[in-house]
Amino acid sequence: MVLLLMMVLLLAAATPALAHTDRGVAGSNYAGRVLETSQPTPGVTLRVTEFGDSLELLNGSSTTVTVDGYSDEEYLRIGPEGVWRNANSPATYLNIRVDGKTSLPANVDPKAEPDWEMVSTQPEYSWHDHRTHWMLSTPPPQVAADPQSEHTIINWRVPIAYGDTAVAVDGELTWAPPPAGALWWPLYGVILVAGALAGLLGRTARPLAALLAASTAAAVWHLLATPQPGLTALDRALATGTAALPALVMAGVTGLALRAALGRKNLLAAMLAGVVGFMLFVQGLPDMDVLWSANVITGGPVVLARLTVALLIFGGLGLLVGSAAGVRRFRPAILDEPSCGVEESATAS
Repeated sequence: MVLLLMMVLLLAAATPALAHTDRGVAGSNYAGRVLETSQPTPGVTLRVTEFGDSLELLNGSSTTVTVDGYSDEEYLRIGPEGVWRNANSPATYLNIRVDGKTSLPANVDPKAEPDWEMVSTQPEYSWHDHRTHWMLSTPPPQVAADPQSEHTIINWRVPIAYGDTAVAVDGELTWAPPPAGALWWPLYGVILVAGALAGLLGRTARPLAALLAASTAAAVWHLLATPQPGLTALDRALATGTAALPALVMAGVTGLALRAALGRKNLLAAMLAGVVGFMLFVQGLPDMDVLWSANVITGGPVVLARLTVALLIFGGLGLLVGSAAGVRRFRPAILDEPSCGVEESATAS
């Protein structure tokens, strides 16, 4: 009963971390990037996010940056005191949806004087920019014609102003074919089956513990290799600390499971493997797109990121199945002698 309570408390404490995604998107065959700026913009970082769907500008300078909309009107002002958005700019409303399908209010006029509204007190802003991504639901013609090759879909330009200096930001949107399913899906299946067989056939809980250690190591690597958002190093460190809580809990429980397995406490090891298996599975689900996407969010090799997510999802699921089988096999046998004795006494009387 005490062990069951501990397991419940651990599950409650290990709330899922923020998904290792870019605003809800973990992977895509599209990828966008900034190629160059026509003038230097010291202290300003402009990058493509959501695999080409959005732009993010971080202004760490004392100079205000102005972003132009689609009709060369002023759309955004991002400065040390925060972000202002022009309510008369069509981009304010067109950028609400990634497909740009929205009705414009009657007051919208790109030629009117800007009506500035403060939308953030931080010198950073992210917005859908329809100049940087593929707008249609159908694939680009070059992809439809040759889906097994890489393609440059569009070359784009976004005009901004750094103070009074006009700057052209040039970038590109590319497309890459997804990973070979014939290679990866059998591997995903092997990881899943390995966990199930470890609990079904293992003479001890050590095979389960070995897969548990590998999957937890994958969770730690996934945390460390995923870039965290933030304007400053402190912001990124705080985001990493928040995301690290589930990984720390899993690492601690995995250590207990390994110790139990080495000490031949097979039932305890199998139960703990099931707890961590559930946590791994939950942590991996938001990143499922990584399994079949060419481009993923990672600071390391894409292949390693894909294998890591496979260990989280399929390793966690395999541990759940293997743990259930292991608990059933390793639990002490229930002796029936007392009940037999009672029945014999009743018969004799």
